[in-house]
Amino acid sequence: MIDNLKSVIDFLRKQGVDYADARFVHTLYEEISVKNGKVIALNRGNSRGVGIRVLWHGAWGFAATCKISEEELNRTAKQALLIAKASAKTIREPIKLTQEVPYIDNYVTKIKKDPFEIPLDDKLNLLFKADEIMRKFDKVKVAQSNMGFWKTEKIFVNTEGAQITQTIYESGGGISVTAVDAGELQKRSYPNSFGGDFATRGYEFIEEIDLPSHAEWIAQEACELLKAKDCPSGQKTIIIGGAQLALQVHESCGHPAELDRVLGYEASYAGTSFMTLDKLGKLRYGSKIVNIVQDATIEGALGSFGYDDEGVKASRTYIIKDGILVGYLMSRETAHKLGLKSNGTMRADGWWSIPLIRMTSINLEPGEPTLDELISDTKNGLFIDINKSWSIDDKRLNFQFGCEYAREIKNGKLGQLYKNPVYTGITPEFWNSCDAICNKKEWHVWGLPNCGKGEPPQMMHVSHGTAPARFRNVEVGVKRG
Repeated sequence: MIDNLKSVIDFLRKQGVDYADARFVHTLYEEISVKNGKVIALNRGNSRGVGIRVLWHGAWGFAATCKISEEELNRTAKQALLIAKASAKTIREPIKLTQEVPYIDNYVTKIKKDPFEIPLDDKLNLLFKADEIMRKFDKVKVAQSNMGFWKTEKIFVNTEGAQITQTIYESGGGISVTAVDAGELQKRSYPNSFGGDFATRGYEFIEEIDLPSHAEWIAQEACELLKAKDCPSGQKTIIIGGAQLALQVHESCGHPAELDRVLGYEASYAGTSFMTLDKLGKLRYGSKIVNIVQDATIEGALGSFGYDDEGVKASRTYIIKDGILVGYLMSRETAHKLGLKSNGTMRADGWWSIPLIRMTSINLEPGEPTLDELISDTKNGLFIDINKSWSIDDKRLNFQFGCEYAREIKNGKLGQLYKNPVYTGITPEFWNSCDAICNKKEWHVWGLPNCGKGEPPQMMHVSHGTAPARFRNVEVGVKRG
């Protein structure tokens, strides 16, 4: 395959292209879901193909094929070139790319247990065990458990001499329970909502999160929420748990830091960004303790890899430093506009897709206290965690998040359980109200395998490292007119 890709690149080089790359992707996947004692999804398959990008006189062309014969690859390369030539007739400003090192390298995810070598019966038995425990409670009407695994092999070559191979494993899963009584419905999830938690690790990750041992308490808490009081409204001091804070970072920092949104290239899918170029180095995004980085080098994080889909090496760079906006997620094309180097955030969700600027692992750096110390230091407030719903405007400024549960904090101790907590805010005001972040021991990288962007939509696997953090004077609850 490497020789075939090189042959395609040699052909395009001889045509006088500005630049070209070819990307072979082979993905093996498995998805399993059990609901109320029955298997509702059991999918296993694979997909392979090649995507080819061509830059001609400052304009992009892209074509892809699932047929990988030499003849078909040559045809696809010619198609990409024809598209680029057609596009070149309409461009207002020619595209230019940053200079990058043409790496020759191989990257492989470190795993202990290949998830595709684990017997299917073992996986199903684990899910059925969790399912059975959750359904012991009378008020539990829906119990669901799931797992997902991916093995992705990539080969990347370009006209600059890069030759990169990668093998990336991803694993994850979760459980959820819905309790119903007298017209009231409440849900609890573990280890996170919307499918659970995911990582670039092997089946050992599934064993470590140990779904069956957490099934009883989430079912019990869902039933307790049915009788709980509604979360009180008003301006509150809140401590947000790591899982919910991961989504907060995702929506209010990760997406608006994508430089294509900032430049207006991306708008119709989830909007643009308030973090415009005139604010770089000036915007007080958060308090001085708020530091947010993009980091694709963390071992085991779902947003980690060796090289992005432009052949740029994975990196760690600041987006927010001491509360100030200092950087963006960039491609070779967009970084050139700022006179900077790409930080390696261009990725496609398959061989059939053109790469876009995507989040890697966007992380809130940890602080000093433990969670117990932070709670003890809070006289009155709420602890809120696990996302249930969210809404954010197309500039990523005004937001509202609903969570599965809240607990009262009174005189430094956790108290009664509340249902239906909602908090709202304006992004810079919210992050400037952050006065404490828990330490490294409380810090966890949460994997999100369902980040959407682009048209046609691409689903990307990203992650967010967070620890619980405290925010002052946050509007909680639904305002009643």
